[in-house]
Amino acid sequence: MASRVWRARYGKPGLAKPSPLQSPSMEARFYTDCMDAQAREREVLREITTHSAEETIAFGRTLAELLTPPKLVLLRGDLGAGKTTLVKGIAAAFAAAAEEDVTSPTFTLVHEYRGPRANLYHIDLYRIDTPRQLETLGLDDLRSDNSILLIEWGEKFPRLVRERDVEIALERAGEYERRIEVRG
Repeated sequence: MASRVWRARYGKPGLAKPSPLQSPSMEARFYTDCMDAQAREREVLREITTHSAEETIAFGRTLAELLTPPKLVLLRGDLGAGKTTLVKGIAAAFAAAAEEDVTSPTFTLVHEYRGPRANLYHIDLYRIDTPRQLETLGLDDLRSDNSILLIEWGEKFPRLVRERDVEIALERAGEYERRIEVRG
């Protein structure tokens, strides 16, 4: 699969791979293309289009049966795609937090919600740029038999992409509509 992505992006297979020093953005795009190809190969577990924030929250509640701990979940989507809105429903389903208590961890990086069946960690890696910065968060310390890590922007880090159990992609389909795809 990676060779097909390479050919599609860079041309004939005989061409030399660009040096990271020559074009780091090209190298990053190649990696992202490969990760996107791997994500598409995973089985689609659920697919829905929601038409309001309330419907996105309600769909999040339905994911509790799929997200039995321990789980590492990547949440993919642009800014404003509805990742935190979806987490509101997931946290409510696990009785870990009321919907109104779930907020974006953009500046705090990690929000913890403790429930009787699971501890949820809502993590935002938007401002984390290097594996070293990621390591300082101590995400491995959060993993346990009753934890669910819900990670926004985790696709930036190859290790998290490899270790994920579930990936949820959210895409804006209109002002209020969101296309949501759950892969496992």
